[in-house]
Amino acid sequence: QVQLVESGGGLVQAGGSLRLSCAASGLTFSTYTMGWFRQAPGKGREYVAGIKWNGSRTSYADSVKGRFTISRDNAKSTVYLQMNNLKPEDTAVYYCAAGRFAAVLAADSAYDYWGQGTQVTVSS
Repeated sequence: QVQLVESGGGLVQAGGSLRLSCAASGLTFSTYTMGWFRQAPGKGREYVAGIKWNGSRTSYADSVKGRFTISRDNAKSTVYLQMNNLKPEDTAVYYCAAGRFAAVLAADSAYDYWGQGTQVTVSS
């Protein structure tokens, strides 16, 4: 079965950096668009970033543009989210998701598979 396993979360001070990873199995990773979403306590799930199946296109939420970078390694079936200059408002559970479509979409309903999430906490 399809599994997406996130790692790399943790506690960091404001201004610090973290790198999240999401290892995929059970699917042909190189044919899936991958996305990162997050959900803060008491809030809905929010799109963070996405990357096309071949890495040729990326997109970011305005709130993370210039601070976060999404990338992928199809040989390792892994997608990454490099997060720099973290802010307390970035505190959330971060999820990766996989969807089989040509574009990079921000709608969570478009994605077929989801990981269990990894907690990111940014202290002020």
